[in-house]
Amino acid sequence: MIAALGSLSNRIFLASALLAALSIGAALFFVRARLTTEAEQALDRDVLTAATIVDRQQAALFETFTRTATLLADQPRFKAALDTNDAPTVEPIAAEFQRQVGADVLVVEGRRGNHLARLGDDSYGVIRLVSVPVMVDQDRLGILTLGYRLDDRQAEDMKAMTGAEIAFVASGRVQASTLGPASYDLVPGRGVDGESTRIHVGDTEYLTLSRALHPETAGRPAAVVVMHSVTARMRTLAAIQTFLLALAGGSVLLAIGLSYAVARTVTRPLATITDHMRQVAASGDLTRRLSLASDDGWYDEDARVLAGTFNSLTEAVTRFQREAAQRERLSALGRLSTVIAHEVRNPLMIIKGSLRTLMRTGASEVDVRDAAADIDEEVVRLDRLVHDVLDFARPIRFDCGPADINGICEDAIKAVSSGGGARPVFHPGRHLPTVVTDRERVRTVLINLLTNAQHAVSGLDPARAGAIVMTTVAAGDRVVVTVTDNGPGIAPDDAPRIFDPYFTTRRGGTGLGLAISRNIVEGLGGTLTAASRPGDGAEFRLDLGDALITT
Repeated sequence: MIAALGSLSNRIFLASALLAALSIGAALFFVRARLTTEAEQALDRDVLTAATIVDRQQAALFETFTRTATLLADQPRFKAALDTNDAPTVEPIAAEFQRQVGADVLVVEGRRGNHLARLGDDSYGVIRLVSVPVMVDQDRLGILTLGYRLDDRQAEDMKAMTGAEIAFVASGRVQASTLGPASYDLVPGRGVDGESTRIHVGDTEYLTLSRALHPETAGRPAAVVVMHSVTARMRTLAAIQTFLLALAGGSVLLAIGLSYAVARTVTRPLATITDHMRQVAASGDLTRRLSLASDDGWYDEDARVLAGTFNSLTEAVTRFQREAAQRERLSALGRLSTVIAHEVRNPLMIIKGSLRTLMRTGASEVDVRDAAADIDEEVVRLDRLVHDVLDFARPIRFDCGPADINGICEDAIKAVSSGGGARPVFHPGRHLPTVVTDRERVRTVLINLLTNAQHAVSGLDPARAGAIVMTTVAAGDRVVVTVTDNGPGIAPDDAPRIFDPYFTTRRGGTGLGLAISRNIVEGLGGTLTAASRPGDGAEFRLDLGDALITT
């Protein structure tokens, strides 16, 4: 079993299989959602059914009211009274008819539209009105109107027939409701005729459907609102929902436990590999091999493959480093050979010629002195060449301490000025912080930069002011020294190579000055860069770095 689970792919498969079991939880959630949807759809159907029953019942009542009004209008005694067009004659008969049919409102109008009788109060509530003409042959004597109020009793009757809560709305407010006064604050007409909407009455949510009442009291739009309780309907699903949520919670916890267990099997060997990588990065020892020995006997095939690949990688990197170092040494040796072949041959030829002069019979004292001077000059040149090569090859050791950068710059200017050539102009910065650096190494770098600048402007008028300018400035938390000249500048093709060892454009140069200078500056934690445009001179920027500033 352990061997079967040794592969990461096998463990992922096992986790996938277990997670597939959790799909049962998803199915349960689907069932819960489906039950809720079905309940809401059934609620919609119930509301629509109740509204249909209300429509039919209202239509039946209206037909009954119409027949009643028609029968009353056909009474001969009523027609005779109406024909008199006398209100005192009509009113007793109208009152008798109102008692007989139980109408809440009875209105009789004469031929000219004048009121002969008006019984009951239609100033409030929902009144269903039925009007019929009173005819004798083709002669219309007037109009008889009966009105029936829709009140709480009517609402309770409709509730008994539909099983839904009923409210009557007129004049913009609830006039009667089976829910009592608590429902009078619901907004009438929120759902237009034929569309359902939801309202809250107290803590209960209702699904409502409005039906307009026709005909209506003049100027008073009226409607009947059918309401089914959503809260009561959904209460029956509460137990199932609670169970489903509990089951889902258990499934989530199980998934977390399984995920953690699988993650542990992956992260433990990876943590070991990562820790080994950190140790290799800190020590630089690529010969250390990675081993994934496990105390609990767990065999992780994929992690061991990864460890073996890492070991192979470090071995390959070590081999490539050795080969690269060998190639670099050979390349450096080739460049050094070129320098020596060029820079050593000429002095040797001059020394050889001077020695021939000394060996010549009858050489004058002046010839001997000139020959000795030539030999001395060429020996100094050869010594400088050997010194530069050795200085570039050996590791640089620093002796750091607090130093005044302006003072170092002044010493460098004095050193290069004593040998002739253009004298640099110095613009010292004010209030420079004290730096912790190797004073002599920085002075060497500055002398090298100033010497190169002197060679760059050697073809210009030596008395020309501002030919070489040295500036110091505090840039934030750093100290920057710039050396600029107005010489011919650096050729674009030479700019990327000026800091390469053994690269030089000047006869008699070793090509190591700028390379050594950059090594010194970078060893001190700073940077040395150059910028130039042909014909506009060159600028070298020495940034000593903020890590060297003392507070």
